[in-house]
Amino acid sequence: MRASEPIDRAALVHDLAAIVREAGALALQSFKGEIKTWLKPGDSPVCEADLAVDALLRERLGATGVADGWLSEETEDDPARLSAERVWIVDPIDGTRAFLAGRDDWCVSVALTEHGRPIVAAIYAPATDDLYLATAGGGATRNGTPMSATDGSTLAQARVAGPERRLARLAPFGIVAEPKVHALALRITFVAQGRLDVALGGPNSNDWDLAAADLLVHEARGVLTSLAGETPLYNRPKPKHSALLAAGRARHRALSDLMREGRVAFP
Repeated sequence: MRASEPIDRAALVHDLAAIVREAGALALQSFKGEIKTWLKPGDSPVCEADLAVDALLRERLGATGVADGWLSEETEDDPARLSAERVWIVDPIDGTRAFLAGRDDWCVSVALTEHGRPIVAAIYAPATDDLYLATAGGGATRNGTPMSATDGSTLAQARVAGPERRLARLAPFGIVAEPKVHALALRITFVAQGRLDVALGGPNSNDWDLAAADLLVHEARGVLTSLAGETPLYNRPKPKHSALLAAGRARHRALSDLMREGRVAFP
């Protein structure tokens, strides 16, 4: 198959499920064990498992033949991706700090984007054996069961996760501040699952943190945007994003109105 040809998204997401499970199994071999770690520029941790999973994903995803481009947290950026119609956007282990600490909130995150938006996505949380899948226009599932973001527009008793300073700005509205979810991809995916009502993300997240979770939350009748209401675009020259908001449609609209009216301002 040439990367420019139409793809069978249902068949691809089936293959993708097996690939991310294989990647997760590889990561689990090092989970809670002795493993070599070091710091990247910016003091972000990386470990041997990150690189091993990255290599496996690049081989397996490349073999599908559906994309010309590749963008991963653990691979040197190749500007050739910018001219590709379809691009794999990958985080081999989103939440490396959680992985190294023996926590459960880390995941393998993979999305196929086309013209800047995700069309197929998979997130696998190996420590809990939760597999999240989505295709554009085809809905989103957790372990084979359709999922949906929560309804409602009020912030009172809404379960919210995100940076502490941002949660503090919402405290007067009666939210329930949930514990931090270290992997941003999982934090957003929990909105798609209905486990969280709102997920907040600080500035400077990357394409690989967002692309798969973006499709999951939108296919689960939720919304992910910047605080200014912009829908994220991927595979740009600089794959960075501003602060983010994910929620069910009505609650996202209500919180966006509060920000526009100046009643909520995030640091």
